[in-house]
Parts: sequence; structure tokens; C-alpha cells
Amino acid sequence: MLIAPLLFFAACGTNPKAADAPATGAIPTVAVARVTVADLSRKITLTAEFRPYQEVEVMAKVSGYVKSITVDIGDRVKQGQLLATLEIPEMTDELARAKAAIQRNTSQVAQAREEVRRAESNAQIAQLSFQRLDSVMKSRPGLIAQQEVDDSQARATAADAQVSAAKSNLAAAEQQVDIAKAELARLQTMFDYTRVTAPFDGVITRRYADNGSMIQAGTASQTQAMPVVRISQNALLRLILPVPESAVPTVHTGQTVAVRVPTLNRSFEGRVVRAAEKVSTATRTMDTEVDVPNPGLVLIPGMYAETDLTLQTAGAALSIPVTAVDVDAEAAGNSGVKGRVLVVTPENKLEARTVTLGLETATRAEVLSGLREGELVVIGSRASLRAGGAATPKLTEMVSGK
Repeated sequence: MLIAPLLFFAACGTNPKAADAPATGAIPTVAVARVTVADLSRKITLTAEFRPYQEVEVMAKVSGYVKSITVDIGDRVKQGQLLATLEIPEMTDELARAKAAIQRNTSQVAQAREEVRRAESNAQIAQLSFQRLDSVMKSRPGLIAQQEVDDSQARATAADAQVSAAKSNLAAAEQQVDIAKAELARLQTMFDYTRVTAPFDGVITRRYADNGSMIQAGTASQTQAMPVVRISQNALLRLILPVPESAVPTVHTGQTVAVRVPTLNRSFEGRVVRAAEKVSTATRTMDTEVDVPNPGLVLIPGMYAETDLTLQTAGAALSIPVTAVDVDAEAAGNSGVKGRVLVVTPENKLEARTVTLGLETATRAEVLSGLREGELVVIGSRASLRAGGAATPKLTEMVSGK
């Protein structure tokens, strides 16, 4: 009867859980990071789509049939290069008529000049005859009848009038020549529009017409005129970035930005060239344009790109990992806020410090006061640690993100 109680107490004395319990005086090992000096910067990443610097659908100024088209999709063209030629037979006839009109009016001018010379000659003879008769009458009165002198004077006056009329006819003929020349210049200008040329250096991205296509003049918005080609200037591309309202004060013209293209796994340099200077009430963003040079046409319009905008920088700043500091959630990210850290002293003791924080990035925070370079701060879990207790530091190398 006494064997069972003895066996029970023996079993209680050999409890395996009690044997595995750790000693209460063990010193914990904590992960720490060193306070270092680094260049910090706070950035935001914006995504946008490449657009051509210029893109236009090339229209014809006059209506006609496509006689020849010399470009196709993907062709690189220069400003002023011939893209297509239109055929307008009736305009050729109008040019011929205008040239003939100039020749006819020029002949009429020559004839009018001859009439002026003839009239001036007749007027000179009539005036000389009148002067002679008038002189004889004054020197020898009664020798010549007064009627004869009056008739001579009338003929001289009529001859002067004929000179004026001939000169008026000459001026009218010369004006007709000027009108004919202006009409020829107008027709020649319109005829020059039968040569469709590139407005700027670019790439043909679409071709609408073929040989024999009827092209309507693209001069009125009411007509559904068909373009000849579409041309894009891709040697310089645009990115229109939606900059958040909080970042608007940091954006300025001339600012250099890095543009990453994930599909090419490459980065390119861009420059802020213009901004809307107005925050959209719908999105609370401001459209900002970045120009990206593309001389080799490696970038294609429509590709997506990522751009980092630097909002704030701090050079040679004393910094710690953001996981080492406890800050109120409402104050996180603000400059000049207070935070709390646990420091492992050279004597392996835990010491609580209050620090003043500055710039904060995704991985590190600037320390304005409260720490010195080289000190060790706890970055692991601090829930079970108390200031004044002992701890064994284990240095952990953190990736210094900017």
C-alpha cells in the first residue's frame, strides 16, 4: 500500500520540464547597429509614360492625287525632306494662263509707252506751232488772224491732254502686269504645296496614303481630310510627372533627375524644363515635364519610366537605422521630433536615450542630438529589455539606404 505514494513523489521529483527551465540570471544577446555618418536623401518615385517631344499628322494644303510617296513607317526624316508629291493637272493649266497673262500685259505696257511717246511728240509740235504764231502776232499785229492763233493754242492744249491720257493708260497697263504677277505668285505658292515636306526631324510612325490616293486639303476643321503621314520627334522625349502637392516646393526648372526604364534595365538623365504652376484640385498633383534626350532612339514613346525626385538631402549626417528608434506614429517622418533608443554601453549595460531626429529615409534616420558616432543602438525587439540591465551586443551590418 505504501509503494504507490512513494512512486508518485519520485515521479514528481524528476519532472523533465523543470529540468529544462533556463536560469533566470542569463544575459540576453541583442542585435545592435553602429551609429555612422552618411549622406542621406529623401526621395519619391513617380511613374510616367514617354511621349514624343512633337508629334503631328502631316496634312496637304491643296487637294490632289498622290503622285508619289517616298517614306514609310519607321523611316527617319529630316526637316524639309520630301515626303510625297501630289498631282493637280488643272493647277498646271492655271499657271500657264497666269504666265501668258503676264506676257500679254507686258506687251500692252510696251504699247502704252509708245502711245505716251507719240502723244508727247504731238504735244511738243503743237506747242511749238502755237508759240511761233503767237510770236508773229505780237511782232507784226494784223499779219495773222486771231482765229488761227486760237486754233493753234487749242491744238496744243488737246495734245497735252492726250499725253496725260496716254500716261494714265500706261499706269493702268503696268498695274495689270503687277496683278498678273501676284496671281502667278499665288498659284506658284499653291503649286509648291503639292510637295509635302517634313516639318521637323523625326520618325514616320504611320502612313495613311498610297500612290493614287485622293487627298483633301486640310484647311477646314469641318472636312474629314485624310493625313499623308504621322511624324514624331523622338530624339527628345517628354515625361509628364504628377508631382504630389507636398513635393511641389522642391521642384524647380533645370533640376536634373534620373529616369529608370525597367524594360531596358537602364537609367537615363532627364531635366525638369517646365511645370504647370498649378495643383489639380482633382488629384492634388502638379504636372511637371521632364525632357529626356534620345539621340540614338533607344527609347520608344509609350514606354513606362520611373523617376526619383529628391525632396530633401542631408550631407555627412549622423544616422541610425529607423528600426532602432521608437517614435510616436503621428510624429514619424517629421524633422526635429524626439525619439527613444536603447544604447549598449562599453560595459554592456543598456542605457535609454532621448534623441532628436532630422531627415528620415526608408531605412535610416538622421540624429541631430543624443548620440555620438560609433555608439551601439539596439535594433531588435526591445519589449523585454529594460534600461540598466546587462546585454551582450551582436553587431549587425545594415544596408545603408539613402
